[in-house]
Amino acid sequence: AVLVMFFVAAALAAAGGAELVEHTFVVSQVKLNRLCNDTLVTVVNGQFPGPAIEVNEGDSVAVQVVNKSPYGLTIHWHGVKLQLNCWADGAGMITQCPIQPNKNFTYRFDVAGQKGTLWWHAHVGSLRASIHGALIIRPRSGASSYPFPKPDKEIPIVIGEWWEMDLDQLDKNLRNGYHLDMPRAATINGKPGDLYNCSGTVKDSNIVKVEHGKTYLLRIVNAALSSEYYLKIAGHKFTVVAADANYVKPYITDVIAIAPGETVDALLVTDAHPAGRYYMVAKASQSPKPVPQIPLFITRGIVQYSEGPRKEEEKALSDSSTSSIMAPEMPDEHDAATSFYFHGNLTSLQPQPVPANVHEHLFYALDGGFFCRKGESSCNNDTNMMGMVNNVSFQLPTTTPLLQAHYHGNMSSIGTLRELPDRAPRMFNYSETLEPTSKATSVRRLRYNATVEIVFQSPVLADTYANPMHLHGHDFLVLAQGFGQYNAETDVATYNLVDPPVRNTVHVPLFGWAAVRFVTNNPGVWFMHCHFGHHSSSGMAAAFVVENGPTLDSTLPPPPEDFPSCKTYNSLHRF
Repeated sequence: AVLVMFFVAAALAAAGGAELVEHTFVVSQVKLNRLCNDTLVTVVNGQFPGPAIEVNEGDSVAVQVVNKSPYGLTIHWHGVKLQLNCWADGAGMITQCPIQPNKNFTYRFDVAGQKGTLWWHAHVGSLRASIHGALIIRPRSGASSYPFPKPDKEIPIVIGEWWEMDLDQLDKNLRNGYHLDMPRAATINGKPGDLYNCSGTVKDSNIVKVEHGKTYLLRIVNAALSSEYYLKIAGHKFTVVAADANYVKPYITDVIAIAPGETVDALLVTDAHPAGRYYMVAKASQSPKPVPQIPLFITRGIVQYSEGPRKEEEKALSDSSTSSIMAPEMPDEHDAATSFYFHGNLTSLQPQPVPANVHEHLFYALDGGFFCRKGESSCNNDTNMMGMVNNVSFQLPTTTPLLQAHYHGNMSSIGTLRELPDRAPRMFNYSETLEPTSKATSVRRLRYNATVEIVFQSPVLADTYANPMHLHGHDFLVLAQGFGQYNAETDVATYNLVDPPVRNTVHVPLFGWAAVRFVTNNPGVWFMHCHFGHHSSSGMAAAFVVENGPTLDSTLPPPPEDFPSCKTYNSLHRF
């Protein structure tokens, strides 16, 4: 039925100029050379990052995934709303069983009512570290309809990480509370840049060639597992025009803060003098001590004006010649204020009415806790450190995906199922001691077309960290953010009810909170999770079960006939 609906929609769209955009993603392991090492990595079509999907608003998309890797996997279309098409969401063991090795599956979905930059990535284990790419949605009527100056060129900027360990093993370690594995390098468009040993040559750096006096639209994605990044280009400023494929009021800044899962569209006017070479730098941020510190990850590319050095001079770029390239002054890696104010300065260009009658008020405490390895209630040091929401660490079902169980009315067959509390049973004790947690497949049922407000709260003392929380299948209005513990009586007065930004990922600041509001107008089972890999894999997640509405147009249709079978799935407890 979903397949029929898809092709009917594609045919109707074709009558209005829309197209069917088709891709084949061959997932396999190939050796790629970075940092003078050949590393076996799992990628799509031999590329890191993977191929960009480029569509116009209103197009239909069909992506055949051919799995030639040794891992079961899914592909998630991050930020695509997938109205009445939860089956295509690609969240492992939430909406489907993984596509097994040597099997194929074709995702089919429409891109409706969205414009800007999104992205796609694997959604099983930690495979998204190497399986990801941009998803670019342009206006149906062309670039002349952008609500900002028409760019002369568009440039994708994908911030990521280079891992030299097996990503399946990485995820097993994270799920077992071992958080010490680190990438070898940060990357821009798959390249570490010249700051790393053995990468001080042009072939390992990004050279973005520009002309003086032109306007470029940078489509920026943070595909990293581990860190929020600050992005700057020496001698230049950005004009931010969109975030998470939603237009924002033009915001001029010299630094962009972008957390894992987020996307930002920014205009770059190449008006620097002299017209030479300028470093584009992405620097990872991290929580201050006493949180355990990780190595500083920083990568850089070069913005090269055509009026600058010619090709023969480019060949001479080396460690000794980089002194002639202007470098930006970057924020400190512990600077949380820059991120807080960047996110707080974004407002909607085309404001949506903010629903006033809230049906569900939810408070989700995002924290870390311990789980005894042998299941006892107390276990001294024999523990796993787990992510949790309201003191529950999310556990994937082992045999049946949640969406399938929900559709067939047998959610009770999932023995680990638990209703997620609306408040944390034990609130933060603001001490150095981790709270005990329990594992469960935590879900929250929501009726169709309900207005839901969630306040996400990060820890406010000692071991604190930010949390980029992503919701599948919906956008939400980011009403406010603040430092300290959320106060329901006073903080409501800070809500932006006029032009709040529309996002699919909200960056909950360290030491602070963020409030979002959305309407449950898309039936299905939608995953909500932190986009830091060490948080999501260890359980900082939950699932929303959005019930059907009263009409056929508000009822989830049956799954595709070729939906991946769970018969051969051996549970890997990962997403």
